[in-house]
Amino acid sequence: METLKTSQSNPSSDMAVQDLSVQKSSGTFWTPLKTAVIGFFVFTAITLAYSYFSKSEIYWPGLMIMLLLYCVFYYIGAKAITKRKGKTDDMLVAGRAMPLWISMFTMTATWVGGGYITGTAESVYKSGIVWTQAPWCYSISLIIGGIFYARKMRKLKFMTMLDPLEARFGKKMAGLLYIPALMGELFWSAAILTALGTTFGVILGFSFTVSIIFSAVVAVAYTVVGGLWAVAHTDVLQLTIMFVGLFLVLPFAFSHVGGFTAAFEHYQAGMKDSLSIFPPLTGWKDPDWGNYYWNWWDYSLLLIFGGIPWQSYFQRILSAKNENVAMWLSITAGLLCAVAAIPPTLIGIAGYNADWKALGTTAPENSSMILTYVFKYMTPDLVGAIALGGLAAAVLAAVAASMLSASGMAAWNLYRPLVKPKANPHQLQQIIKRCIIIIGTTATLIALNAKSVYALWYLCSDLVYVILFPQLTCALFYKGANRYGSLAGFIVAMVLRIGGGEPLLGLPPLIPYPMIENGTVLFPFRTFAAIAGFVAIFVVSHLTRRICPPKQLKGDFLHTA
Repeated sequence: METLKTSQSNPSSDMAVQDLSVQKSSGTFWTPLKTAVIGFFVFTAITLAYSYFSKSEIYWPGLMIMLLLYCVFYYIGAKAITKRKGKTDDMLVAGRAMPLWISMFTMTATWVGGGYITGTAESVYKSGIVWTQAPWCYSISLIIGGIFYARKMRKLKFMTMLDPLEARFGKKMAGLLYIPALMGELFWSAAILTALGTTFGVILGFSFTVSIIFSAVVAVAYTVVGGLWAVAHTDVLQLTIMFVGLFLVLPFAFSHVGGFTAAFEHYQAGMKDSLSIFPPLTGWKDPDWGNYYWNWWDYSLLLIFGGIPWQSYFQRILSAKNENVAMWLSITAGLLCAVAAIPPTLIGIAGYNADWKALGTTAPENSSMILTYVFKYMTPDLVGAIALGGLAAAVLAAVAASMLSASGMAAWNLYRPLVKPKANPHQLQQIIKRCIIIIGTTATLIALNAKSVYALWYLCSDLVYVILFPQLTCALFYKGANRYGSLAGFIVAMVLRIGGGEPLLGLPPLIPYPMIENGTVLFPFRTFAAIAGFVAIFVVSHLTRRICPPKQLKGDFLHTA
């Protein structure tokens, strides 16, 4: 396999090695430190005005902690890029010079976002451990991705996840496949912003809307300034704060429910058969499971294999120093993700056992708020504020990663090949920045109308699993795949997936799948759609191999038409 080459005669190929980083701004008034300090006072002034006009009672110690953390995150992110001194590819792949220890932090932080933390606590509290699939599924996903996908992608020195699709199927097909990739990133960002918004409102006295907007503005700001280097450096601090904050909550929370042993025994009695990670082997015969057994496996496979085709993931892989580093950072991050699920799982168990009346409130109306209630009513105010800081840190890490990923693909795989092939590095950089702002705004609007964190969490992997997983896998490992097969796979998978309906979007089932109960399709139609997508790519590619010869997957694909 040849690596990505440059050519003086091909302006688009020059993009891969020219500087995409933000120019160093030290020596001007708007240094990172001065901007962070000014931002702190501006946000404080806005909050004072909000408190006065809305007559809201703000928990000021907690708010000051949050504002200070936000300013620190911005400062670290903006400062990180000024140290690079114009090195290449910083905006997208950090110059392919990301150290292993930073890579592991930023990979873990990308997955362990607010949706991961809040969604895990929500599912443990509401449905039991058996339905809390995402933590262990994503861990397996990262390990599989590291073993089978990371080495090949890094070896070919691609710039984005869509590059192998562009190389194998052409520019227009890659542009079409950007749509499900973008939808996945938008839903992911919305899910974690929703997680933060509900928590802010209860603990700090902020409205849901203001909380989300504040967080989104900070994430957009330092991502626009520094690209991947900014995101990676802030991830190190954010992940540390998250772990400290969540573990700090546990002893206080369990002190209200008689300790861990008593709480777990009560949880076990209440959840009965929902404590195991897997359902019974013959679950389809069990009247307590029935068709939900197949629905469980559908979601599990969705989360495992739908967790691979993400630009957020491959951006870290492609920033690694070499193939071995890329593989091991993915495997290590998978193990760390499993560890990160422990605190929210325990918080969900503590919340399940809580006597909310004795704590001076009623049980949360929405199970997605259980983490918030534990922070607010089962810990001292200051501890809850610190824990909120940990959650906010996790949210910012994941939101920034998603915005940068979607924006990078938009500039590199849409604008560059389809709109302006001769775009220079500065123009590309400006497109990335504008896309970050647009995508961040869109994700914020979705978050403001979301109801369930866990539902959004599932949905964001849905289209990625059904459409992108077959496409990426065939592009990398099936030499006979061509653009006709790719288009056929896209259409087949999309039709079969939409035909199953989507309650979250109010879309009823359009195809008469079996196993429909209470308007919900329990037949594993997502996995069925993904498999059908694979079959369509194989069959159509084989039948059209003469009129549309397969392209080789090589690093110099930018030279091809």
